[in-house]
This record gives sequence, C-alpha cells and structure tokens, in this order.
Amino acid sequence: MGDDTLWLDRGGALRLNPSPMKIGILGYSQSGKKTLFTLLTGRPVPQNRKEGEVLEGIAPIRDPRVDVLSRLVKPERTRYAENSLALLPDVACGGGERPWLEAARRTDLLCIVVRAFPTPSVYHPAGSVDPERDRANLDAELLVADLEMVEKRLERLNKEKRGGQTPQQAAEEQALAKCKEVLEEGKPLKSVPMEEHEEKAIRSLGLVTMLPILWTYNVSEDQLAEPQWKSRQDAFVVSSLIEQEIAGLQEEKERQEYLQSLGLEHSGLDRLNAAAYDRLGLMSFYTIGKDEVRAWTIRKGMRAPEAAGKIHSDLERGFIRADVIKYDDLVAAGGEDAVRKAGKEQLKGKDYVIQDGDICHFRFSV
Repeated sequence: MGDDTLWLDRGGALRLNPSPMKIGILGYSQSGKKTLFTLLTGRPVPQNRKEGEVLEGIAPIRDPRVDVLSRLVKPERTRYAENSLALLPDVACGGGERPWLEAARRTDLLCIVVRAFPTPSVYHPAGSVDPERDRANLDAELLVADLEMVEKRLERLNKEKRGGQTPQQAAEEQALAKCKEVLEEGKPLKSVPMEEHEEKAIRSLGLVTMLPILWTYNVSEDQLAEPQWKSRQDAFVVSSLIEQEIAGLQEEKERQEYLQSLGLEHSGLDRLNAAAYDRLGLMSFYTIGKDEVRAWTIRKGMRAPEAAGKIHSDLERGFIRADVIKYDDLVAAGGEDAVRKAGKEQLKGKDYVIQDGDICHFRFSV
C-alpha cells in the first residue's frame, strides 16, 4: 500500500482474524460435557477418543443484532463473533491424577459442568447425583492443584537462592508466599487483589484459580422450570436434553415455537455462549457492507485504533479516524444513508473507546 488515504471496504476487505479467547469445558464424566461441546461446536466427540486428549472447536455466538443488520443490509455472507472451546479430559472423581490440568492452564476461562439431572440409567462416578457436593469437590480440586504447584515452585526457588537470588526471583517468591497463604485459606487466587508486579511474577505458572469460572448446571427438562434453578444467580443452568431437541428442529420457526412453549426467548446454548463471552470481558463491534456483515471481538474498554487492528494491523498502524454509527440509530433510521442525513454518524479519533454494538468504518493511511 502506498501513502494515499484508504478506506476499509464496507464489509471489511482486509482480514486479520485474531485468535479467539479459549474456553475450557471441564467436569466429571457423565456430566454432559461432551454433549454440550458437540452442540456448541458441531464437532462430534469420537467414541475412540484417546485418554487425556483435548478436543477443540469453534462456537459462533448467535448475536440478534447481527441478524437484524443482515436483514437490513442483505450481505453476501454473515459472520458472528466466535468462542474457541476446548473439551478437556475428565476430572477424576475422588482425586488422583490430573490429565486435564495442563490444558486448563492454557485456557482463558473454565466452563465447569456440574451434573444435576437425576437420570438413573446414566451412572454417576460418585454413585449418586449431588450437584452441590460435586461443585465443592471440583472447586477443591482446583485449589489443591494450584497449592501443589505453588509449593513446588517455592521449594525450587529456595534451593536456587542458596547461590544468590535475583530481584525477579525475590519478587516471585514474595508473590508465591502470598498465593500459598490464600490457597491454604481455601480461597481462589482471583478472589484476592494482586499488584501488577505480583501477577507478572506468577503469570507463567498458569494457576487455574486465577481464571474466571462459569459454573454450569446440567439439569433435566422438568428441573429447568423449578424455582431453585430459574432463580440461580451464582451459576448458569442449561438442559442438554432440551438443547438436543432444539438442535433437531430444522426450521427456525419451529425452534422459536418450542422455546416459547418452555417460556424461553433463546436457547440455553446461545445464552451459555454469550455468558462466557461476557465473563471474559469481551464485546462486539460491527462492520457492514454488501459483501459481509460481521461481528468483531474486542475487550471492553478498547480504543478505536486497537479495535481497528483486530481487522488488520495496517488499520491500527495508519489509523486516522473511525466513522461510528450506533446500532439503535441505524435500526431506527433503516439504513446508513438515512443515519447520515439525520446527522447521527459520529467521527471519532484515537482516544475514542469503542462501545458495545458500535458499527464502525475505519479511515487509515499507510
């Protein structure tokens, strides 16, 4: 590209697809993890899956705003934002080896599936269905895994400092001592504020209790309507059986009618996927054009040049300004031209913080 000022094609002709944040699906066997993973990603779990194998897939986030924009613009293709999912090995009931741990350390969020459905024909590895017991035990597994890692690292640092200690090692030792105290109190590390230098000192360890967790209770169809599950605030509730039935319906109208009969607006999978996206501190902005309507994923609080860089590095490097249309303004006006005639298109500079739902065209020069 030369020095002339260029406009990004309305559908986003330049492409630099960033790696999505990774969500690890974790839990005991027979909790419904594999079913949820397959329904979310469309990737079946092979019957001969190797022990300890991690399966990965992509789950599009069904964003109603993308659907509305597509109906307005009528593009050649539509692209939703995406979550990257990893189906982790089972957690062993009662402790033991942890084949799931290394893969869990490489995720950005853990979706821990807890079985609540009481189906007698599906065995439970603990011998009975007790979701609160399982949640407490899974929580303890994470704490113990981190505590063992912290103690092992402290032991190594203690040996190394006999020959002298660098400032970096001293900082790590102090941070680890704080972590050890917190974990021994039975608290996850994310519950305790840490200074930036403390987080930096232990970042490479990948401690799992520092990760955000989306506790997900897998319930039966009958349980879904029960007040104790409908009002649950500390966890996400989904029924894999209902989700399978929804996925088996071919027509969108049929799916909506079925959801309405259950008193739901959206499927549990769509809500789960969106909840994980939000828990990661992510949001979407959009680019629209006749070739494509697309949702782009950024962290909340990101400024316009960085957001432009999610589309292509040249847009961030040569950023001039962002032409921003608010989603509600576009829908109310019925099109981009009408928004501009109403004087509601906004010109934003480098300090502008992108808002959830912004429709952006980036002007740049390189």
